[in-house]
Amino acid sequence: MKIEKKLEELGIKIPEVSPPKAKYVPVRRVGNLLFVSGQLPVKEDGTMYTGKVGKEHDIESGQAAARRCAITMLATLKAELGDLDLIKGFVKLQSFVSSEVGFDQQHIVTNAASELFLDVFGEAGKHARTAVGTNQLPMDATVEIEAIIEV
Repeated sequence: MKIEKKLEELGIKIPEVSPPKAKYVPVRRVGNLLFVSGQLPVKEDGTMYTGKVGKEHDIESGQAAARRCAITMLATLKAELGDLDLIKGFVKLQSFVSSEVGFDQQHIVTNAASELFLDVFGEAGKHARTAVGTNQLPMDATVEIEAIIEV
């Protein structure tokens, strides 16, 4: 339970997992890899960050949304694995940032999720990454992040 102790030290509370809102599974395991479906930025109070970065949100608010996606992902992984210590490493993140036309700092927004995984998992939190802008996400979410994780 080393990872959960680290989360506690960082003041990060893992939320309850919500069931999928459509016809998919939150995690699909293939061998020693977990393919984690896109995670949305659900706040502690159950509401979600919505709207576009560069319009309704500045970079800092977009980063807060990306961080919440990462925390939601940890909850999904805990529900799947039962123990976050089973994670060997983060292979790749793909981040989608709902962006106003002309906004080009998606990589900076996504850094908040990357930093959280590095803070919690150390070297195992390092990953390849793609960060792209999009004009719309499901339920008007500000950010959506998916991952491939080795266990």
